[in-house]
This record gives sequence, structure tokens and C-alpha cells, in this order.
Amino acid sequence: MKYLEEYRDAGVAEQYLAEIKKILTKKWTIMEICGGQTHSLVKNGLLTLLPENIQMVHGPGCPVCVTPLNLIDKAVYLAEEKKVILCSFGDMIRVPGSKQSLLEAKANGADVRILYSPLEAVKIAEQNPDKEVVFFAVGFETTAPANALSVLHAQRAGITNYSILTSHVLVPPAMEAIISDEDNVVQGFLAAGHVCAIMGLEEYYPLVEKYTLPMVVTGFEPVDLLQGILMLVKQLENGVAKLENQYARVVPENGNPSARKIIADVFEVSNREWRGIGEISLSGYELRKEFAAYDANKKFNVQIEAATESKECIAGDILRGIKKPHQCPQFGKKCNPLHPLGAPMVSSEGACAAYFHFSQAEYAEQ
Repeated sequence: MKYLEEYRDAGVAEQYLAEIKKILTKKWTIMEICGGQTHSLVKNGLLTLLPENIQMVHGPGCPVCVTPLNLIDKAVYLAEEKKVILCSFGDMIRVPGSKQSLLEAKANGADVRILYSPLEAVKIAEQNPDKEVVFFAVGFETTAPANALSVLHAQRAGITNYSILTSHVLVPPAMEAIISDEDNVVQGFLAAGHVCAIMGLEEYYPLVEKYTLPMVVTGFEPVDLLQGILMLVKQLENGVAKLENQYARVVPENGNPSARKIIADVFEVSNREWRGIGEISLSGYELRKEFAAYDANKKFNVQIEAATESKECIAGDILRGIKKPHQCPQFGKKCNPLHPLGAPMVSSEGACAAYFHFSQAEYAEQ
């Protein structure tokens, strides 16, 4: 594939692996923050190619995985009881709520639709003026501009039967929560390149300085990840802590100013509950009060009691980098993609799903 082959070059990957092995003298634990990075590491067999002294642990960079039960239950309630047209991305409809998923609600007759863009949901609202349309707005900073734009489009077009159920989470506060956790084992981060392409790098410098922890912004292809790991290992071995940008071909220092402005115009930062982790201060987006008419939480005033997670699911430990998916007693047994106990087994960015689909044989006897 044009523009991608050079970042999947086996020869270049071997060179980076050889250089990592050459300079490595100690054991290091590195977290890749994004689920897309996790899938690339697992799918391309990089975890087995890296030296044993490099321990990769997997972060909470899967927005579907960290969407709390309460919000999923709200979405199901809106679809079933309020009879709204509930729209979302594909992964989200299969994530289990406390009683059922949106997919199960759809099977029971609810109008749940899978879309590729929130702007499609605005069009559906325009075409169905007698129905309320709710878009389940899930994602990190990467999807926030499109969700914000959908609200602006609806407002400018005078469409009043459209709203969003917001579940936006932010990466830097999650990284700080992991670093501050008493069980933290992470010594260096691979930061998410697509998030930085939107937001830029400024939020990461204070984290590096405050915690003396090296970070490297990387892409998602094998060569990107191996180069990023090499850059981190060099810092760790030399006792250096700084922010480096491996993904400079995509990530400018200031990100995307137009996208950042749209986010700032429509959203404000708020506290956010993370499934399996708990509340993280100032780690999410909520609609500003001037857009309250497009806030599904306020429009429908749905009160859903908080539900408890399955005690058999260790997703919280996996999302904080404390355990690996195959260390869960139910991995591939009671928990599988058809019958998941937790969201990381469902999402295309979930660590459990990556291990299930691409590395079961490797961990079968562990």
C-alpha cells in the first residue's frame, strides 16, 4: 500500500530490533497508551520479537472500553423506553451494559443504527422530524471535532430533534492517573499519535517534567512502534526523561488549530468516570451550557442507578497496565467476543480482543 509499505518493512524492523537489543542493559516496562497501538503490536507479533527485558503493558486508550456501564444503560434506556433512534459506531453497540447491550436492544426491536459519522445522525434527524435522534458520542480527542461539528450543524440548520449522549475521555489525565497509581509499573510511555495530531504536544511536557518519565509520540505501523520503543529505551538507559515525536510526519507541535477551536467552542472539560478505573478529574468533555438543548443527558433527564462490574472481569487491571489479558482466569473461556464479560473483549481496540484473535496459541499453556 502506497505510503504504508515503508512503515511495514521487515528489514527496517529487524534493524530497530537489533539496535534495541544492542543497547539494552536493564529491564524496562513500557506502556503504549492507545488500543490501536496494542493491536498492531499483537497482530504483527512484535511482543514476541522484542527482548525479554522489554515488558510492554497496555493502556486505557480504548474509548469504547472505558465507557461506563451507567452510560451504556442510559443509551439502552433511551432506545427502548424513549423510542429514540439511537445511533453509534459499530463497536459500541456490542459492549455489555449491566443487563444488555445495544445490540441486544436492537434485536428486541429498538431502533439502533450503526453509523460511520455523527453527521449521518444529523441527516437522519432532518429526515425524521417526528422522532428524536441521539448519537452516542464516544471517543478520545480524535472524534471530538466531528461530534462537536454535528451539534453545530444541527443548531445552524434549526434541527431540534438531535442530541448527543457524550462519553468523551481525554488522554493526558488518564496517563497522569496511571503514573500516580500506587500500583504503577510504567517507566515510559508511547503516546497516541492520532490524539496528538489533533491536540498537539503541549499537554505532555508538564507530565514528563513533573514525573521525570520519558514519552515518545508514535504512529501505529510496526516500524513506527519499534522506532518509538528504541527512542524510549535510549532515554531510559541514559537516565533521560523528555518528550520526543517519532510521528512528526503526522503530528505538528500545535496539532490541528481548527479542530481544537471547534472542540473548545462546543465542549468544556469535566470530571469523567472511566469503566474499570473510576473517576478521573478533568478527564472528559461535556457540552457547554449554550448547547444544552443538544445534550441528551439534560434533554431526557435519564436517571440510571450505577451498576457494578462483573467480579470475574479484570479489565480495570488490564487498562491500568497491571495485568495482561491472558492473566485473566476467564480469558477465552467464560469471556470471549461472542459472550464478553467486559468491553476490552469487544472493541476492535480492546487488548483482550487483540490477544484473543491474534495470540491465543502463544498464551494457551500459560
